[in-house]
Amino acid sequence: MSVFRRVVTGHDAEGRSIVARDDTVQSRPVPGMPGIELTTLWGADAPMRYPDDGGMPDFRTWFAPLGGFRLIEFVVGPELPAAARADAEPDADPAATRAAVEARFPGLMDTMDPDAPGMHRSATIDLLYVIAGRIVLELDDGSATELRAGDVAVQSGTMHAWRNPYDEPCRIIGVILGAHMTP
Repeated sequence: MSVFRRVVTGHDAEGRSIVARDDTVQSRPVPGMPGIELTTLWGADAPMRYPDDGGMPDFRTWFAPLGGFRLIEFVVGPELPAAARADAEPDADPAATRAAVEARFPGLMDTMDPDAPGMHRSATIDLLYVIAGRIVLELDDGSATELRAGDVAVQSGTMHAWRNPYDEPCRIIGVILGAHMTP
């Protein structure tokens, strides 16, 4: 699990800059998706207004709506070997798993392609920086692009999946910006 110290500045009653918040944020596993952890470090569903008190803005879903943003981290653990996947027990209650994901990460499952596990698309532009490990960005055209620590990806509302066939987890920091999506 990732734990982040989050320091947020704001303004006092006289408009002076202050440290308004100094706390920690911990990643959370995604139910039914072994090795996947997500963290919302900060976000808002609308442009920010100042001066402010440094309090967490309101936001409702994992992905940002138009005019909103999220600062996130996600971890993709190594995939299980084929033999281990074949031996894994099927999800005993898919509806309960989906409800658990929805409770932790509202709207996440709505972006998923039910016929292609892991493939998803959101009405966002995702600015992503790989901070550790390696990962494969797979697109629905069949392409697979390896990204390594130090690489940047701009995910522009395309159908994609993240795959980690390597031995170590991959950690990615990103900013998700709500965007217009054309049909």
